[in-house]
Amino acid sequence: MCQLIVYQENYNLSLLLSQIEGTLPESMQVPDALKKLFQWIEDNGFYEDTEEGRIGYLFHIDKMRSEWTEDERPGGTLIEFYAEKDTELFHFSNEGTKDRLRIFARTGGDGSVAAFWLDENGKQQIVHIGSGSGSTLACVLSDEPVDFMRLIAIGYDEICWSEEFEHIPAINFKKNEFTVKPNLKFQNWLQHNFHTSIPKRALDIVKNPAEFGDENSDDPFCAWLEAKGA
Repeated sequence: MCQLIVYQENYNLSLLLSQIEGTLPESMQVPDALKKLFQWIEDNGFYEDTEEGRIGYLFHIDKMRSEWTEDERPGGTLIEFYAEKDTELFHFSNEGTKDRLRIFARTGGDGSVAAFWLDENGKQQIVHIGSGSGSTLACVLSDEPVDFMRLIAIGYDEICWSEEFEHIPAINFKKNEFTVKPNLKFQNWLQHNFHTSIPKRALDIVKNPAEFGDENSDDPFCAWLEAKGA
């Protein structure tokens, strides 16, 4: 008897993926492109395990910390992927809305995060939620996971500061600007595996970087937050 063997992408080795998937409602899923990213992170050892769970990075975190000076650091954009177990991010009057929002990454040292969000049509998008005490960016980052990865490959220190989105990170538009060296390993992996390019500025991807309090925003996520009184 001839046995048919079907080879598929094996994401079962990714603890980071399984932990994040464990926080999602049935209506959500981790996009395939991010599954590949999480596997790449673990294949390269770009993670650390804590009491709260595994945290994934785009660069070797110990190397980043050891080479971090007052003037510069390696590693490109600093973003932390993790499973957020606290679903009480906002206190909505309608309990059903909680299943439309799940955090999966920390985007800034101020406490800003990225999350999966189901829009009014049930389409899953990646959104940003500023901490409020620092960043106030509250908008759709991308409805395509590959575009989200292109965004974090550009090379900003963090992606929570919308005032930097019009600038090219390689150009020092501020005097004595802290320099973040590009993450060439991640950039090369992304371009090779997804046959894509990396834009120069965040505004090439985030078309409408809305902020908390924008009452008449054209951004659907910001408008949704304002309607919910978040």
